[in-house]
Amino acid sequence: QVQLVESGGGLVQAGDSLRLSCAASGRAFSTYPMGWFRQAPGKEREFVSAISGGGSSTYYADSVKGRFTISRDNAKNTVYLQMNSLKPEDTAVYYCAARLVAFYAGLDYQNDHVYHYWGQGTQVTVSS
Repeated sequence: QVQLVESGGGLVQAGDSLRLSCAASGRAFSTYPMGWFRQAPGKEREFVSAISGGGSSTYYADSVKGRFTISRDNAKNTVYLQMNSLKPEDTAVYYCAARLVAFYAGLDYQNDHVYHYWGQGTQVTVSS
């Protein structure tokens, strides 16, 4: 079983920055592709970003491209999401997800069903 714990959420103003962290318990963390998703009240959960096990490949939703950066530190079993130039529409609960099999060509990494474990989420609120 893989346990994921998100942290770093909070209340900020539009234009501010925030860094989310996701700590994982797995012994094979460096083999797990990781993803970040978010869900606002009354809306569907949406893809934000993903990163391959070794960190060489990263992916972003168009809505956050150029503002958010995903990274990981495998020695610390942690994945990060640096969020800059935050907007009110970024307000949501942010979830960290782990996949136990490496990404492959053609895989829809934006589909939440390709991930196997999920954290409980951390709230991000951006005021205008």
